[in-house]
Amino acid sequence: MNIRKTTMMFLSCLLALSLSSCVLGGKLSGAKQGGEVTGLSTGRGYTEPTPFGMTQVQRGFLKMGLEKKDSLWGISTPVKEVSVDGFWMDETEVSNAKYRQFVMWVRDSILRTRLADPAYGGDETYMITEDKNGESVTPHLNWKKQLPRKPTEDEQRAIESLYVTNPVTGEKLLDWRQLNYRYEIYDYTTAALRRNRLNPEERSFNTDVTVNADEIVMISKDTAYIDDEGRIVRETINRPLSGPYDFLNTYIVNVYPDTTCWVNDFTNSDNETYLRNYFSNPTYNDYPVVGVTWEQANAFCAWRTDYLLKGLNGAARFIQRYRLPTEAEWEFAARGKNGTEFPWENEDVKNGDGCYYANFKPDRGDYTRDGNLITSKTGIYAANSNGLYDMAGNVAEWTSTIYTESGVEAMNDLNPQLEYKAAKEDPYRMKKKSVRGGSWKDPESYIRSAWRSWEYQNQPRSYIGFRCVRSMASPASVNAKGKKKR
Repeated sequence: MNIRKTTMMFLSCLLALSLSSCVLGGKLSGAKQGGEVTGLSTGRGYTEPTPFGMTQVQRGFLKMGLEKKDSLWGISTPVKEVSVDGFWMDETEVSNAKYRQFVMWVRDSILRTRLADPAYGGDETYMITEDKNGESVTPHLNWKKQLPRKPTEDEQRAIESLYVTNPVTGEKLLDWRQLNYRYEIYDYTTAALRRNRLNPEERSFNTDVTVNADEIVMISKDTAYIDDEGRIVRETINRPLSGPYDFLNTYIVNVYPDTTCWVNDFTNSDNETYLRNYFSNPTYNDYPVVGVTWEQANAFCAWRTDYLLKGLNGAARFIQRYRLPTEAEWEFAARGKNGTEFPWENEDVKNGDGCYYANFKPDRGDYTRDGNLITSKTGIYAANSNGLYDMAGNVAEWTSTIYTESGVEAMNDLNPQLEYKAAKEDPYRMKKKSVRGGSWKDPESYIRSAWRSWEYQNQPRSYIGFRCVRSMASPASVNAKGKKKR
């Protein structure tokens, strides 16, 4: 037998062995394990990198709520022992600069769409309609294509279509009414409920019950569109269950913050400076964004998720989406590792040198006693033991939880959450969302970690902002005492 034939036989044996040991990307247990079941490995465990600007909050336990009556108002707040899983949380509140990036992304996406429109020159290179193999794909924007530096006449018309001019002052301003962001969220939880199975026989495990094959299951689905007059129309559709697309919800949200909140929140007050400067002036880049509704905060979370995944080119399929924290997650994170009343370790609001721990309203009418008049730059006060800044004061923060008087009493004790997607036709009182942390305008009692407040989901305020969280794809292991295992 020559060397070449021997080599070919050896390679053939290796190939056969490799093929017989590979199933579904894992390794089958063979005879060398004595026929024992040892498990099928589907690859290496995923180690999630720390998201930019976020810190890890380890899973744990807390007594949610106030255990004693509020000394100022005499209000009793329900208390419940709950446990929450680990998550990532923004170290600081979302700043003007970060939210402005979202606004400008929406503006540029509209501009690219118009530049590809025949009415504005029809430059098709701003849209991608084929993949690298020449196969047709769903048309989407080409972000690698740079916007024109020296625009032609048609391109200039496209740019100018996004701006309006004040007929009195002559100011050229971005037309905020056009800045609408469309996004879709698949409701995995509702889709997973047994009552929503397409096969009626799979909706109950009770064998004593006769299956009604003709049973109609109604689902509720959020949708939105732009009408002929350019207005956003939101609808909640109730219809018979028909398939997986019934759980895909569509939203269209105007993303520009309400800069007029500074004059609408405070009557008989001269706040024009903030109206004209707070969001647009670079001096306020690192200040928390305000005038953002709960709906806009959710849109930012959706955009941030999409922005991340496109940057990863679909490489991280385990990455969870950005979202607003639940009320329980927010309080757990704010209390720190020792579950304190405030984000700091003692019950005072200032240290021995008379320096305040947060930006709030220390005295009646004296906003400046803590060194600030309105908001302050994010992160200038010390972080709590979880590495989070401004969990008390500065701006109050949206949560994903609906507000009810019963609070935690109606929640589960495992990852508690109360969620309700209010339809447009619902009574306004059903559109309250929980707000936590207190703000620059609130007294000491309101900035405690357990203090509950609320606002309507479509109401922008000069004292409410938000920060994002992200569930952990691979939570760190902890032992019974809550310490990270090595």
